[in-house]
Parts: sequence; C-alpha cells; structure tokens
Amino acid sequence: MLNLMDHSLSSLSAVLPAYNEEAIIAETISGVLAYGRKRGIPFEIIVVNDGSRDRTAAIVRDLQSAHAEIRLVSHRQNKGYGEALRSGFDAASMDWIFLMDSDGQFDITQLDEFMPWAEGHDMVIGYRERRADAAHRVMFGWGFTLLMNLLFDMRYADIDCAFKLFRRSAWKVVQPIASTDHKIFTVEWLWKAKRSGLNIKELPVRHYQRIKGTQTGARLDVIWQMVGSLLRLRLQFPQALPVKPEGIAQLLGPADSRIKK
Repeated sequence: MLNLMDHSLSSLSAVLPAYNEEAIIAETISGVLAYGRKRGIPFEIIVVNDGSRDRTAAIVRDLQSAHAEIRLVSHRQNKGYGEALRSGFDAASMDWIFLMDSDGQFDITQLDEFMPWAEGHDMVIGYRERRADAAHRVMFGWGFTLLMNLLFDMRYADIDCAFKLFRRSAWKVVQPIASTDHKIFTVEWLWKAKRSGLNIKELPVRHYQRIKGTQTGARLDVIWQMVGSLLRLRLQFPQALPVKPEGIAQLLGPADSRIKK
C-alpha cells in the first residue's frame, strides 16, 4: 500500500484568494499553517485580499504578526478572481504553488494524495467528485466545463475547481496570460498549459458545503459577459492543436523537479 507520507514537496507556496471572507479566513489559514508545519517543509501562505470591504485584511494582518509564514497581498479595489490568482502566483517564491479557495469548501490534507503524482507531473489539478453547492451552481459548472472543452479542444473534468498543485516554473511557461477579463483567466491558463506540453494529472477531491460567508458569482449578466469574452479569446487564438513542447524540460530546471521521499 502506498504510504502518502513518504512523498513530500521541496517547498510550497499556498495561495488563498479571498474576498469578504472575514467569517472563515482565520480558520482556513490556521488549517494551512498546521498542515505545513506537520509536513515539515519550507512553506509560505499568500493570502490575496481582493479589495474586501469587510475585516478580511485586518484579520490576516493580525495573524501575520504572529506567524512569519503568512504574507498578505492586497488589491485596493476588487479586481476579480482571475486577477487575485495572478497576483498570488506571481508573488509565490517556493518551488511548488498550491491554489485553494479560502471559503472552507476544501480540505488541505487531501494535498497528501497529490504529492505522489507531483514527481512525474508539472500540474496536479483537482476535480470535485460531488460538488456541494446549490443545484443551479452545479449545473452552471457542468455546462461551463463542457462548453470550454468543446471550444478549446480540452478534456478537463472540472476547469474551475480551486484545488490545484503546480510547479512555479510551469506557471512561468504559460506566460503571458493575456486575459484582462478575470472570469476567463482559468480557461486561458489551462489551455496554454495543455498547448505548452506540460504534463497534467487530474485527481478527485472532496468538496464541502460552505458554512460561513457568502458565495459570489453565477449572476446571469456576469455569465453572458463571460461567454462573450471566451468567444473573443477563442477567435484570438484559433489554433487548437498542441504546440511542440520544445525547451520545456530546460525551463522547468532540475531544482524545481525535486520531490522528497
């Protein structure tokens, strides 16, 4: 039987995007802190406060004063989810980057199941086995993934799942992310990752109901704006076939490939 604790990453940047998450952010950060310390690897927690109007930033600053692993990146105004991710990934300094939403709907300990796969992959991305959201959000998520796979010749099970582990150098490979519309950021990111020849593994993750805070997004007007942006993106990049992954190994580099066993 595979012993998950036999595998560990060389170092980890955990990126937590947050918008008006004062009710849950301290609990989420505490869970990541406990996990990183148990793992015993160099790690940092980057909280991206995307223009929150509540006490999210103040709570993070209080925790930051007591824990050196915590970093706060703040947007003066709300720029949207994609820009929060971009800021967090750009700020990361460790070999591996881990994305997890700060709303308490994922369990960071499930990252243990991703680590054995990291050794042979550039990205290990989650898909929600059973999405614990309202029915209309589940249906929208299913339709969104189906449409994106058709438009961009992809085969991902859950494009918007916010539980992803990837090499920091793999993030550099897909630059620049041209999308100025934050709602299509993830689509362009994954499409470029596929076309760049990065080795990607998908794994199931558990998803829990949100018990604190308020969900945002899924408004009809926002959805229509996003569809328009996606169609423009697809016309901007008409080639659907993957490009040859020339130089990917050199870009990744030997130090970034180390997995502790």
